Amino acid sequence: MEQRKAIVVGASSGIGKELAILLAAQGYTVGITGRRQELLNDLQQKYPGNFTVSCFDVSDTVATTERLGQLTQQLNGLDLIVICAGYGDNNPDLDHRIEQATINTNITGFTAVADWAYQYFKQQSKGHIVNISSIAGLRGSGGAPSYSATKAYQINYLEALQQKANKGKDNIKITDVRPGFVDTAMAKAEQKFWVSSPQKAAADIVDAIKKQKQVIYVTKRWRLIAVLLKLLPRLWYTKL
Repeated sequence: MEQRKAIVVGASSGIGKELAILLAAQGYTVGITGRRQELLNDLQQKYPGNFTVSCFDVSDTVATTERLGQLTQQLNGLDLIVICAGYGDNNPDLDHRIEQATINTNITGFTAVADWAYQYFKQQSKGHIVNISSIAGLRGSGGAPSYSATKAYQINYLEALQQKANKGKDNIKITDVRPGFVDTAMAKAEQKFWVSSPQKAAADIVDAIKKQKQVIYVTKRWRLIAVLLKLLPRLWYTKL
């Protein structure tokens, strides 16, 4: 059987790093990307022979599409891409620099990667796109407006891509991963509960990849919070 190939975009730390390690252990040939060359090199050196490295910032859309194409050639093909690159910060004072940085990564960068992957997989008539969105994308957050809004964008964009794939019979699978709190640098809330380790999150995501699920919550019990968030009337929610 031909070895499967995967790219993890944003593999320098957190969930992305653990996913890269786990996918390699599952038999994938893995390309890893990120903004921090030294962390990617450390991962490659720790697991020699498992990873091919490409360093770029997804907000640079020209470099992103070029490097993804080059990395795919190095891997000799691609079956799976996991988009873990993300940015967000608490921003109660509405510092526009934080909002813009979040938009640059979570919308501009995400869209560049997702579109490139969709077009590549459509051309080869198969493929799987996985993105790490967030349960925060289900409702707006006064403490981090751009983060919740950009994650809502990702959720809706992924749904649109799945609809597009189904209508076009493109044989492209889409998985939307919506984590709650995971013990990474991205979890910046002052009060946290049901916190997952990155390793547990990665294991849940790999299981979803195998089962080709369209939407999962990490961990599973965050689905309860998702239901409550969706049911809560806007008038009540905005007073919280």
